[in-house]
Amino acid sequence: LQWLRNPGPQHEKRTLFGDMVCFLFITPLATISGWLCLRGAVDHLHFSSRLEAVGLIALTVALFTIYLFWTLVSFRYHCRLYNEWRRTNQRVILLMPQSANVLSSQQSLLGQQSLKRNLKETIV
Repeated sequence: LQWLRNPGPQHEKRTLFGDMVCFLFITPLATISGWLCLRGAVDHLHFSSRLEAVGLIALTVALFTIYLFWTLVSFRYHCRLYNEWRRTNQRVILLMPQSANVLSSQQSLLGQQSLKRNLKETIV
């Protein structure tokens, strides 16, 4: 959720939202289409030509192959974006016990000096 709240590139968020909407619409359509093609293939096997049944089975295989390919490519793309974001936007919060208040104030003074050297480093 932190990635979605981050005011980073809006293009990536729009792409994720668009892919989610497509996934929600395409999944039921692919399922229904595949089921109808297989039902038609079964009917053609029992009542008419086998060539039409083979064509419907091939259509079903092609439909599900394209659907799975799109799903995997989209999922891999968004996982790569998330991992890249996580690698470049780390947020570390250090919780100190109450007895270490004196030490933490001394360490914060030392930490401020080292933060000036490199802003991307996190002191733990």
